[in-house]
Amino acid sequence: MARIETLPVRVGDSLVIGAGHPVVVQTMCNTHTSDVEATVAQTLELAAAGAQLVRITVPGRQDVPHVAEIKRRLREAGCRVPLVADIHFSSETAIAVAPVVEKVRINPGNFHPDHEEARRQFARFLEVCKEHGTAVRVGLNHGSLGRYITDRYGNTPHAMAMAAMEWLEMCIAADFLNVVVSLKASNTVVMVEAYRELAKRMQERGVVFPMHLGVTEAGGGDSGRIKSCVGIASLLQEGIGDTIRVSLTEPPINELPVAQYLAQRSIPVSEGSAGEGSAAAGSVAPDPVPASAGSEDGSRDAGPSDTEMLDAAILWGPKLLKREIDEIPAEAGLSEYLKDEIMQAARRRFYKPEYIACPGCGRTMYNLQETFEEVQRRTAHLKGLVIAVMGCIVNGPGEMADADWGYVGEGGGRVTIYHKSEPVLRHIPDSEAIDRLLELIEADKA
Repeated sequence: MARIETLPVRVGDSLVIGAGHPVVVQTMCNTHTSDVEATVAQTLELAAAGAQLVRITVPGRQDVPHVAEIKRRLREAGCRVPLVADIHFSSETAIAVAPVVEKVRINPGNFHPDHEEARRQFARFLEVCKEHGTAVRVGLNHGSLGRYITDRYGNTPHAMAMAAMEWLEMCIAADFLNVVVSLKASNTVVMVEAYRELAKRMQERGVVFPMHLGVTEAGGGDSGRIKSCVGIASLLQEGIGDTIRVSLTEPPINELPVAQYLAQRSIPVSEGSAGEGSAAAGSVAPDPVPASAGSEDGSRDAGPSDTEMLDAAILWGPKLLKREIDEIPAEAGLSEYLKDEIMQAARRRFYKPEYIACPGCGRTMYNLQETFEEVQRRTAHLKGLVIAVMGCIVNGPGEMADADWGYVGEGGGRVTIYHKSEPVLRHIPDSEAIDRLLELIEADKA
């Protein structure tokens, strides 16, 4: 299927997203932005591994000079990879950093609790971006929609698309079209439905912005990779998507081989090639994907090869999401483990808990990957529950909208535990937090 025709978005000197250009692969640093040396080193590592865009968090205006110094050192080192500033809530920080970076990611609805004031701040921000040639990603996530929109449409894919269209209409009215848009969710069904509706509405409007695809808070290991492939491939096979990020609760360099594989296989795989590691018809055969994390050296005790795993997720996941099939057929030759993982990623059958876990960034104040793996180990028996492990209090509560239980870092070695989006224990020492979480789950089951 042909890609949906979109506007071109220029990011920096030479990168173009959309308008028929190859799918752009990106990732995000998990270093603290105030640690300039670590952020520069990680960005150089990611660029060398093939990242075409690198995002860094900008928690406040005090971090803008750090971003400027990071960019200066990267350019001095000969690294031209464009930088994306990741902003949460603060319009003043977004405005201050826009002249420094090539692109800014914002959720305009978070600029102010009052919707009209948020619109005014967004208009100011667009003027600065227009003046400095800075690209913008309007990024709305399931669970972080404002009351203004959820009171009207609920917390639904339709609400996500409608919210995005309001901000895109403001961009059009301001004659600012250097915009990418995203509607991420940890639920693959919600994610795919939201992007489909947004694509349709932009096409009806006659102005189609490039779309950034991702399954947010996908987790790690096989599950995170499979879940990302199911959601992203479903849309790429429909011609939707111009840039992608695979979000894993692992070092960010681990995201890139999976994203690159998806970008190279952005047309449907023929059924006969499933599990054989062959490329989709008409595409270039990708390099083998390194083993996913499972131990310190990246090895696993057992399971399918990563190429087989990704191919199977790319082939069968979209069919399950579209309800073209109800089960993966026996003749596919997949292990029961792999079938179970793909069925769960497509939300057709659950054989274990569903996990929501962010990839971590410069706002994370604890060892997120280690904690997530321990939570998984100790809750593996709780089939049917949705459990979230989130790096920070800034966007954690909103992003875990689907979770039954949530573990959210506060910073300073403290954790808040949530039940159905409500905080039930605050300021718990992180050394005790997993025990307390399990106690609460067991008490709720009793």
